[in-house]
Amino acid sequence: MNQPTYPVFSEECQSLLKKHLSPTIWKALSESCTKSGYSFSQLIHSGIEQQDSGVGVYAGDVESYSLFAPLLMPIIRDYHASSGKHPASDFSFDDLPKICVAAQQRIISTRVRVGRNLSGFPLGPAINRTQRLEVETLIKNALKKLPERIQGAYLSLSDMDESQREDLVARHLLFKSEDRFLSSANLMRDWPEGRGLFLSEDKAFSVWVNEEDQLRIIALQQGGDISAIFRLLADGVKSLSEHLNFAFSDDIGYLASCPTNLGTSMRASVHMKLDSLAGNETRLKKQAEALGLQVRGVNGEHSESKGGVYDISNRMRMGVTEKTAISHLVNGINVLAEMD
Repeated sequence: MNQPTYPVFSEECQSLLKKHLSPTIWKALSESCTKSGYSFSQLIHSGIEQQDSGVGVYAGDVESYSLFAPLLMPIIRDYHASSGKHPASDFSFDDLPKICVAAQQRIISTRVRVGRNLSGFPLGPAINRTQRLEVETLIKNALKKLPERIQGAYLSLSDMDESQREDLVARHLLFKSEDRFLSSANLMRDWPEGRGLFLSEDKAFSVWVNEEDQLRIIALQQGGDISAIFRLLADGVKSLSEHLNFAFSDDIGYLASCPTNLGTSMRASVHMKLDSLAGNETRLKKQAEALGLQVRGVNGEHSESKGGVYDISNRMRMGVTEKTAISHLVNGINVLAEMD
């Protein structure tokens, strides 16, 4: 991953890495390395190799956010449009806005997730094999102590046969095994060892272990009862927080390998059928952006819509609470539904 000279970006590249990496920053940081061995070259490698990246950087450890701050902080401020200290978590349910009838009719499913990483360990791009296995063991032990109503089973990725894995991926319950962005970020080393999926008996609550982040804690149900799904997620996060120490910064919130997932590290989304707006996808994305929302295809980032169905999610993750972010999503999809 050595990058001995200032990188060359294509004219088509629109990443935040390209925007904020100046020759001055390059000269100051190009030979820097964190105590866990994560270099500046590794930090920017994915964005150089995958020039259709939106951001293009992956932190390898907590120290990355201080040592490489001259590059990372402008990227973080640009993406999150937030400054100042990140507020304390708020998973309360009082006074959440209601989903309007038009939105309820269009929502197919709702998914809310947060990313978490354990204090005392490097993040995924810099973690070694032994550490990753230790993280997996700690998480598996914490999962055994979840509330009874979300108890389930842990499935090791190494023990899954191909048909089982493909079925879980198709049902949006498991991460994919092929991702060029994560591979370029050094996140797929020793694959599939140390990775797995916890799935509750009713399949509504799950935890991805050692994919992009060490935990992706997820609540997923059919329909548009966002309040109930938010409550389910909160129950799981609260329980795991009692047994695991999550990496957190007063300034940028819960720490993640990708700067887009800082702050609450929460992405709340609905799969929503928008027949009229689907006829003008440019207008849809422009309107969603104005509402502070993101539009993706049904299979997530870098995928396409199918049959007028889109993944609509909150963009705000930093400088807001979880309750504020979920409220913002509800208000935004109500507007889109009325427009459709």
